[in-house]
Amino acid sequence: MPSPPTAAAPTRGPRTLALTVLGSLALLVLGRQALNARPLPTPDTATAALERTRQWDLDPERRREASLLLTARAAATPARQHQLLQGQGWGRDPLAAVALKLDALAAGKLGQPLLATARWRELLRRFPADPASADALYALGRNDPALRAQLWRRFPAHPAALAAAAEAGPGPAQRRAGALHLARWGARWPGAEGLLRQTCQLKAPPLSAAERRVLARGLGELGDGAAAAACLAGAPSDAATELVIGRALLKGTAAQNQAGEARLLALASRWPKAPQALEAARLLSGNDSPTTLARLARLPQALQQSAPVAARRAATSGRGWQQVLGRWPTDPASWELQWELAREALLKRRWAAAAVLLSALEPQQLPSPLAARQLFWLGYAQQELGEQEAARRSWSQLLERNPWGYYGWRARVRLGLDAPLALRSNGSSEDTMPPAPPWQPLRSGNGNLNRLWRLDQPLESWERWRTARRNQPPQQPADLTVEGRLRQGVGDDWTSLGQLELASLRWVGASCRASLPLEQALHPLRFGAIFGAAATAERLYPALLLGVAKQESRFTPGVRSPVGAVGLLQLMPATAAELAGAPVSDEQLRQPEVNVPLGARYLNQRLRQWSGNPFLTAASYNAGQGSVGSWLEEPADPSLSLSREPELWVEAIPFPETRLYVKKVLGNVWSYQALAQQQGC
Repeated sequence: MPSPPTAAAPTRGPRTLALTVLGSLALLVLGRQALNARPLPTPDTATAALERTRQWDLDPERRREASLLLTARAAATPARQHQLLQGQGWGRDPLAAVALKLDALAAGKLGQPLLATARWRELLRRFPADPASADALYALGRNDPALRAQLWRRFPAHPAALAAAAEAGPGPAQRRAGALHLARWGARWPGAEGLLRQTCQLKAPPLSAAERRVLARGLGELGDGAAAAACLAGAPSDAATELVIGRALLKGTAAQNQAGEARLLALASRWPKAPQALEAARLLSGNDSPTTLARLARLPQALQQSAPVAARRAATSGRGWQQVLGRWPTDPASWELQWELAREALLKRRWAAAAVLLSALEPQQLPSPLAARQLFWLGYAQQELGEQEAARRSWSQLLERNPWGYYGWRARVRLGLDAPLALRSNGSSEDTMPPAPPWQPLRSGNGNLNRLWRLDQPLESWERWRTARRNQPPQQPADLTVEGRLRQGVGDDWTSLGQLELASLRWVGASCRASLPLEQALHPLRFGAIFGAAATAERLYPALLLGVAKQESRFTPGVRSPVGAVGLLQLMPATAAELAGAPVSDEQLRQPEVNVPLGARYLNQRLRQWSGNPFLTAASYNAGQGSVGSWLEEPADPSLSLSREPELWVEAIPFPETRLYVKKVLGNVWSYQALAQQQGC
């Protein structure tokens, strides 16, 4: 006879059910964690892997990310992009706004205006505050002034708002409003300069003083100090406007330079406590004109005790530098003072004095490029003093922190390490273009921005960054690096490389490993097939062409120098015609496929002329064959030997521009070579 059920029996069912539910939930959580622990897709992810994720992944967010990455691939036609973006505008995630925008753009390219309009309206309705909606307002507002006004008000610094401002019209009132908007939020936008000039000349209705200040600042940002001063036309000014105009005037003619000095002195005297006053004193201290010291003597007393003014006086007199470096060790004026005095001592072979000067600041107090310069020359002076072990320590410390660039190369040479500079190629398969570096995360501190960068959407990343910063120029190294990389992503190498260079010169104490991504960004690979073919034809290493192009044009094909040199390798039309055997127009020189082969031919000729000497080749490319020949025939210092003391020979070049050029170009070549061979940290 079966035993009667115990009292505990009725609870087994619910308990088992509860344990089953809890177990299932735990498995779901663990499964979700496992899914999230998988590597995130990036621009380096293979197309086949992205296709599998897009079609079969259980996570809808991963499917959308894969779709966005695939839209950025070169093979993605508008039709393919439209297919990839179908159904990806779901949810409230900012990626939905990006998907809607990209789909609207694809529909427009496919000639489907109704579908494009529907996508734009949906984007504007669901994401009114997202930067992507600026493009919706631009597209929908072509014939709607109210929407254009809304665009300017809500997203003033967004490229869509700047484009709308440049197109403003047709009436003079609308063009005036567009000019003022560009002057405030984007004076460097294509077409802005002409519009600003025209607006400054308007007679009726007359411009207000505030409007004149805005326009003058815009022209000053463009570097035209004379036009900026004329636009202000005696209207009441302020410290910010005077600083912009004064800075621009310093870069003009001798007369404009004098006017700029006077303007900056007036600024500092009128607004001595404004932050612009210290910057005015710094600009005056760095200016080189017959009246600079007299202007500095008229500054307010507090500014006369500032680092830039004290450093300029110490550099002029050669006295008091210890006090300047001791009081302001982290100020750029002190860094420049140390080098100026040390270089003078080195050229006079006053090794002990140079060593004292170069030891006055700790390398950790300097940005990496300046620390490398300091340590190289400290080691050089120590070697000349017979302190061989100390010299080796200085050069080894340099390589531990910054193995790239000119001084990284020269330190390896001085240490007897393998450091041949690749200039001539033997035509082997190994002498091809350096491989592209792996994709690097942005590390901007903004999760959405970092994600868009990871999804190969540099334009979306850039537009969000610019919208958030509201046209405020970056100052800190981290912000300069982020903006430089974003500009690089959208093809603005000219501004990008300038910002990245400035970041490297402001980043104090950076380690080798931490600065590697910045170093890679500073040496991009552009026009690879063209550079590779030209290098092969002339039996040169591509790194040489890349190093010259980076310094000459920052890889900007349309750039033209004040003396008329054009294109990636900055060729004069007459030189190009001689190389080509026929006339070559400026327009042709702006084409990389024309400019690069001719530049490679010219470099090959200079290499042959100077028997492969890299210093003479680089110097003659910048200063001309005649100048370099004269330095060899009648050197400023007959005791200098290029073969024994090439670094001192470079420092003795009488043209500061060429002196810097040689170090920059050869440093670029070494960096491209070292990064390609993964030498360094």
